[in-house]
Amino acid sequence: MKQVFTALALGSLFVGMPALADAEVGKPAPAFTLKDESGKEHSLSKYKGKVVVLEWTNPECPFVKRHYEADTMTQTLKGFDAQKVVWLAVDSTAHNTPEKSAAWKKTEGFAYPVLQDASGTTGKAYGAKTTPHMYIIDTEGVVRYAGAIDDDPRGKNDKKVNHVQTAVDAVLNGKPVPASTTTPYGCSVKYKS
Repeated sequence: MKQVFTALALGSLFVGMPALADAEVGKPAPAFTLKDESGKEHSLSKYKGKVVVLEWTNPECPFVKRHYEADTMTQTLKGFDAQKVVWLAVDSTAHNTPEKSAAWKKTEGFAYPVLQDASGTTGKAYGAKTTPHMYIIDTEGVVRYAGAIDDDPRGKNDKKVNHVQTAVDAVLNGKPVPASTTTPYGCSVKYKS
């Protein structure tokens, strides 16, 4: 038992390890209420009836920077019906501030909110380990996907499988998500110690 605990404790320190999450695929998503960069409150319950994409983010992370330079997140979102899908970025970085999120959002030119979770409470409830780390929640509030944005951690593949696109399309069409969990990659979430 001690060896298992030690392995789990060590595993949670490494980037790319599977999340030890409370947000399990097939189970209700942990509830949250967070304010965005402008002070507007967002509760998961407010979005019942829509598919919710949660993107754990940190604008200082090279993996996040790469995806925003390539417009991965905004291009993925553009493929969805805005009446049916909501995209929420969540920043659980301990030293993040609403002002930093607002400046980053303006620089990158995206419209979705950046939820402020500097305490890390929501990130830890979901088991978010990396930035980016993605979760898809269906219209009934059930987690249907948890993992990476795509299958290209190094950003070198000519052809990528966008796991979020695939998962949202499946959920919207009432089909099972082909790969409901994948190993997230990126920088470790910089939680408050």
